Amino acid sequence: MIQRCRLPRVLAFDVFGTVADWHGSVVAELAERAPAIDGDAFARDWRAGYKPAMARVARGEWPWQPIDALHRRLLEPLLDQYGLTAWSEDERADFNRVWHRLAAWPDAPPAIARLREHVICVTLSNGNVSLLVDQARRAGLQWDTVLSAELFGHFKPHPANYLGVAELFGCAPAEVCMVATHQSDLDAARSHGLQTAYIERRDEFGRNAPKQASPPDMNDWHARDLGDLADQFADSAQH
Repeated sequence: MIQRCRLPRVLAFDVFGTVADWHGSVVAELAERAPAIDGDAFARDWRAGYKPAMARVARGEWPWQPIDALHRRLLEPLLDQYGLTAWSEDERADFNRVWHRLAAWPDAPPAIARLREHVICVTLSNGNVSLLVDQARRAGLQWDTVLSAELFGHFKPHPANYLGVAELFGCAPAEVCMVATHQSDLDAARSHGLQTAYIERRDEFGRNAPKQASPPDMNDWHARDLGDLADQFADSAQH
């Protein structure tokens, strides 16, 4: 559903869940290393610590650190919980880099290529720059540039991220559209004047934990997937 006919100049994409299938990727890699472990539960437990960890950084309880470091802090107690304490330091470090190897949702690479015909497409993720570059190269994602909370010194939903994109491209916040499957991210972006596009990712947390989509009227754009968003932008560009 489109509420604004005017296309933004810049699309700023959340990555984990919106563009990349973090759950499926973690489950697949864990199955190779520890097939007896409940990968669905492990992946969701790891992800569940993400927001609380960033909140501790925002409150000053922990020093600023990239997502790679936070993921590693969260991984250690999970290895104890799931009986994987025998993993070596090299095994732990390599598995932590699964976030650099996340597979893209199948619709993402071709849709982003199509969207770039009309607008600038960049990441706006809490993932660190090295993670986002590695993930994009591995998954075949062609961004115009990679932007990260690491560059702004604050994790989303700090306003420095959303307003920073507009500043970097010399445009008004309303000329930037945040693209995400997380309504909280979109709500924060909208509160600072950005357009918002919601992408349905029913299976973000796995097929046995389907996610309820936001209502279509909550955002400027609402799409089944990124291919649908590309169709909407192509149609809007013709009018």
